Amino acid sequence: MADYYIGLMSGTSLDGADGVLVDLSGAVPQVLQSASTPFPPAFQTELLALNTPGHDELHRAALAANHLAILYAQVVKALLDQASSQGITADQICAIGAHGQTVRHRPQEFADNPLAGGATAGYTLQLNNPALLAELTGLDVVADFRSADLAAGGQGAPLVPAFHHAVFAQPDRAVAVLNIGGISNLTLLPASADTELAGVVTGFDCGPGNALMDFWCLQHTGQPYDASGAWAASGQVLPGLLTALLAEPYLAKAPPKSTGRDLFNPAWLGAQLKGSEECRPQDIQATLTALTAQACARDLVRHAPHS
Repeated sequence: MADYYIGLMSGTSLDGADGVLVDLSGAVPQVLQSASTPFPPAFQTELLALNTPGHDELHRAALAANHLAILYAQVVKALLDQASSQGITADQICAIGAHGQTVRHRPQEFADNPLAGGATAGYTLQLNNPALLAELTGLDVVADFRSADLAAGGQGAPLVPAFHHAVFAQPDRAVAVLNIGGISNLTLLPASADTELAGVVTGFDCGPGNALMDFWCLQHTGQPYDASGAWAASGQVLPGLLTALLAEPYLAKAPPKSTGRDLFNPAWLGAQLKGSEECRPQDIQATLTALTAQACARDLVRHAPHS
């Protein structure tokens, strides 16, 4: 018997809401349908603004969460419309998984808490309204995927290592799974037949993915992203600037570690680019591309099992 689920995702790239309809009844998940809807520019701007302290945040965040639930519901409708051709109906969907939109991620921001009798861990904040999504779709919704991990001393990110282990682990060789979204993250899977390492799965954020590149591209070309990397390819990597960017302390940290737009944001980039005002924008884009690639490659070399 098929086990149908819908997974919804809107990541650090802030480009839209994506969804898949999957069958989890077999040994390997089967993607049956996929759909997406872009974020309207005004909504994207509001999400970016909510990533930093600002005016009337609670009210604006609540409205943005409602807007996100409506966009999620549109993706669900598109998936179900497509699935109808396969004879799949809404009442066959076990649940929707929707983690929401991260707007603040500070897992290591410890603070003294007299109510807890000492220091308490940091936090991660996702905009979401799972109750509204359930009401709009008529389906069960599973949400709040990160807070339990933080409460147990984890980072709350990345979300996917357990899934990667279930799907990609190999009995005779180690596997690395790299995901480059707004932030890049890496999952390291030891050979599952290795009794000493079996079950020891490592997942962490390497550093910036496309967040800085997208920002720079929009600022200088008016395009939301560098299609096929063509603009970056027209430039040249600036070795001195790349060295300075790679000196960011986060990039040298050992796992567990996670990050987001709280660190890698336009303000961070602006501070790094002081003294580079005469550089060609496409050269800086090429250098930001190299930053993402080298941060991922360095972490792979440092931390991959049996590397």
